[in-house]
Amino acid sequence: MSGRTQLMWDEAVTGYDFGRDHPMDPVRLALTRSLVGAFGLDREVEVVAAKAAGESTLRLVHREDYIEAVRAASADPATADQSYGLGTMDDPAFAGMHEVSALIAGQSVGAAEAVWRGEALHAVNFAGGLHHAMPGAASGFCVYNDASLAIARLLELGAERVAYVDVDVHHGDGVQAAFWEDPRVLTISLHEHPRTLFPQTGWPEETGAGRAEGSAVNVALPAGTGDEGWLRAFHSVVPELIADFRPQVLVTQHGADTHFEDPLAHLAVSLDAQRAVQMACHELAHTYADGRWVALGGGGYAVVEVVPRSWTHLVGIAAERPVEPTTMIPEGWRQEVYARTRQPAPRRMTDGRWPVSWAAWDEGYDPADRLDQAILAARRAVFPLRGLLP
Repeated sequence: MSGRTQLMWDEAVTGYDFGRDHPMDPVRLALTRSLVGAFGLDREVEVVAAKAAGESTLRLVHREDYIEAVRAASADPATADQSYGLGTMDDPAFAGMHEVSALIAGQSVGAAEAVWRGEALHAVNFAGGLHHAMPGAASGFCVYNDASLAIARLLELGAERVAYVDVDVHHGDGVQAAFWEDPRVLTISLHEHPRTLFPQTGWPEETGAGRAEGSAVNVALPAGTGDEGWLRAFHSVVPELIADFRPQVLVTQHGADTHFEDPLAHLAVSLDAQRAVQMACHELAHTYADGRWVALGGGGYAVVEVVPRSWTHLVGIAAERPVEPTTMIPEGWRQEVYARTRQPAPRRMTDGRWPVSWAAWDEGYDPADRLDQAILAARRAVFPLRGLLP
């Protein structure tokens, strides 16, 4: 065991289950944990089950009346109050919803505490990244916003600068909202353009308010963006901002729904590009945050083909035992996938696109190109507010 990385895991998180026909199938969590084990990565990390987030922790972000509404819906789903986003098509109420949502939040808060206190250099909660939940409402398959709670806990413990980088295909709206007026938190979200995807927010002009103006960054990518464009956008915006902000902790959200096989969105990113961004986040943490890195999961609805491979790469990178893309997947795991889902499992840890490449921004840009327009819009909106050249 390296002692440098914690993997936050409690089997009970798979109880976060909105029902049989809902795209957020908890089998994606079980299969990820199983694939991590199949590669022996759980022997390279400390596997930790943190306690559920308690009332005082949840109230760092969420309103008391909302927490009570979740408790009530959890006890009797038939009485869910839709004015709080509960009992809707996106967020159906289910028995035990409060308990399992608080447990997932507790894993992210525990990860943040371990990293801040030096008990771990890196910590991963791939069951987390539920970034749409608002202070007073459930939204987009998210009940409690574990990412916001982890950041709020870091601030409570004394952190003065926390950077949050969200590469889920959907805008990280709940985290942005939680810290909209807090200059201690830099939120950066790369996502499909709000014109074509939920939650219809994340425009480049959304930059924060008051003393925090310039602390929210949104790169709104055109539908159809693939590996080269996605990586170009990331590297054209994120490293320069992180270098300027110099966070004490880097918190990242790695929704796997940017993938070309994801059924709910319209980007065309490969597993190999997702792995490249995970590696870049690891490097940014070591370059600017003394290695302190909290990595979360997020969306991802190709629950067999994509999610387990993507987040197993994330665990491997955090453990500093990265899985090579060409690696064959253990046959035992493939058999488990078929037994659980009756779907064929992937054979390798790559989509066949490694090594990935992109054109650097400082080599020039095309003002007529839709991707470059998206990058430029984000840079022009935020960089001057931070004293940087757009």
